[in-house]
Amino acid sequence: MTVELAGADHPMTGAPPFGSGKLVTLAHWQDPPGNRWAFQHVRELMPTAAIRRGTGPVWPLPRAERDVLDLVVASGDRTTTVGQHLDETQTDGFLVLHRGQIVAEHYFNDMEPDTRHLLMSVSKSVTGAVAGRLVGRGLLDVDARVTDVVPELSGSSFDGATVQQLLDMRTGTRFNENYDDPGADVRVYEQVYLWRPRVDADLPADALAYFATLENDGLHGGPFRYRSVLVDVLAWVLERVGGARFHELVSSEIWAPMGAEFDAEVTLDAHGNAMADGGISATLRDVGRFGLLYLAGDLAGRPKVVPPAWVVDTVRGAPDGPEAFVTGDATPGFPPGAHYRNGWWVAEPATPLLYGSGIYGQNVFAHGPTQTVVVKLSTWPTPLNRRSVETTARAVTVIGEHLENNVPGRKVASGPPVASRNDQAE
Repeated sequence: MTVELAGADHPMTGAPPFGSGKLVTLAHWQDPPGNRWAFQHVRELMPTAAIRRGTGPVWPLPRAERDVLDLVVASGDRTTTVGQHLDETQTDGFLVLHRGQIVAEHYFNDMEPDTRHLLMSVSKSVTGAVAGRLVGRGLLDVDARVTDVVPELSGSSFDGATVQQLLDMRTGTRFNENYDDPGADVRVYEQVYLWRPRVDADLPADALAYFATLENDGLHGGPFRYRSVLVDVLAWVLERVGGARFHELVSSEIWAPMGAEFDAEVTLDAHGNAMADGGISATLRDVGRFGLLYLAGDLAGRPKVVPPAWVVDTVRGAPDGPEAFVTGDATPGFPPGAHYRNGWWVAEPATPLLYGSGIYGQNVFAHGPTQTVVVKLSTWPTPLNRRSVETTARAVTVIGEHLENNVPGRKVASGPPVASRNDQAE
C-alpha cells in the first residue's frame, strides 16, 4: 500500500477497501472504510510524539501456540466460535497470552507485528498506570485537590475535585460524550486536538485553555459518568508532579521499564499537549505486555512496574464505587460489585476480570483466575457495538478456562457470561 501525502488528505492505492483516488481525511478518518487504514497510520494524519521503549532489554514472551479459534463462545442468545467472532468484527490484531506465553497471535487487514494501532480509550488504562507509578514513588497524592497541583485551574469547574475523582470519572463536569452527535462535546473537543478539521473558529487554541471553559452539572464525587476529557486533565496533573511531558512519562514509567518491544506514540494538539484519553498507538504484543502488568500473582519473568497496591486498589475500587457505577452511566447487566477505577473497567471484582476499552473495538482484558491476557484491536464501522464487546469478554473466559484446564493438575471453575459496558468505551 502506498500513500501520497497531500496536506491532511491521503489518496489511497492498493488492496481493498481502498481503490485508486480514495481519500482518508481528518473529516472522516474514523468512519468506514477509511478507518481500516487510518487506525494504523495515525501519524500520517496528525502530529504525534514518540513514546520511546528505551534501550533496555525486551520483555521476552515465549511462544506456546495453541489453536483457540475453534473454541465455541455462547454470548446472549448467540453461539459462535472465536474465529468467526474475529471475522465478523473487523479485527486487525488478536493476541492471547497465558501465564506469560504467547498462545495465539493473529494479524488481519495488513497489520504486522511492528504496526502501531490506535488504542482509543485503552489509552486511559495506560494513563491510569502512569498515575499508579507516580503514587508508588510518592510523587502523587490521589486525594489531593486538582487545583493544588495545577493552580491554573483555580476558579474553573475543577475547583474542589480530587485527582482520584478524575481517575474514576466522578467529577461534576458537564461533558456530552455521544459519539453519534457531531455537535457533542466529545466531537467538538476533537477539533482542539486536531482529530477533526477546525470549523468552530472560537474554540480555544489548545486543550489546556479548553479545560477552563467547562462547567459543572453535578457535584464532585457523585455518580460515575464517562467523560474522556477528565483523563486529559489528569494528564496535566501527571505532567506537573512528574516533571515531564505526558509522552515522556509513559516512556519512563511504563514503556521502558516493562520492556516494550517497540516505540509507541500519542497524538498532540497544536501546542504539543498529548491526547491522553485516546491518542496512544502501540503494537499488539506491547499492549499484551501492558495487560500482563495487571495480573495478580507472581508471574515468572514479569517486570515489577505497576505497584501491586495500585492493582489491588483498581480491582477493589472505592467503597461506594459499585453504587456510583449502577446509579451513573453503567449499562445494566454487570454483576454485583462491578465498577470503574483508575482507568479500568472491573467487570468481575471477585474473579477478577478487568479490561481497558476503546471505541471502534479496542480491548485489553486481564483475567486473574486463568492468568490470561487477551488483546483485540479492531476497526468497527461504528463507535459502539455492545454485543461485540460482550462476546469478546465471554471469549476471554472461555479461552482462559480452556488453557488452564489443559495444564496438568489445574482446574478452574467456569463462570457466567460477562456483561460489558461498551456504549461508554472511548
